[in-house]
Amino acid sequence: MTMTAGITRSEESLEGIEWNILGQLYVPKHLTESSMSWHATFPVGTFVPPHIHPTQDEFLYILEGRFDFVLNGTEDHAEPGDLVRLPMGQPHGIFNKTDAAVKCLFWVSPARRLFDLFWALHNLGPTANPADVVAVSAKHEVDFLPPEEA
Repeated sequence: MTMTAGITRSEESLEGIEWNILGQLYVPKHLTESSMSWHATFPVGTFVPPHIHPTQDEFLYILEGRFDFVLNGTEDHAEPGDLVRLPMGQPHGIFNKTDAAVKCLFWVSPARRLFDLFWALHNLGPTANPADVVAVSAKHEVDFLPPEEA
């Protein structure tokens, strides 16, 4: 996981990897022990339910579209050029409620087990059982919150 100087071109990914994470496309751009980044495309209607990274800070830089967020219980949104900061231990959910795909650059620090989690989720398939997603994620240091009661 030693970083070398260079440029990862827009059409490139780390080792040619592309993950389908529950209908979202994740393309890893770099991986070191101290951080990991990936380009993400969220089609219309896709989301990441509220969850916590107990051991990582997470960031999103919005490139195209609009995300709606739940950040520590508060609703907000982000648009192109916005940087979203998600401190470790604070619950957050990410939602594309628009009629167009959203594209952004994610990164986390430190990398911890997220790279392995994305492989595990990719291997579950795009229509994975939510209970399996929650269980696999917990083993990789991402804790999903129970659904809110109506």
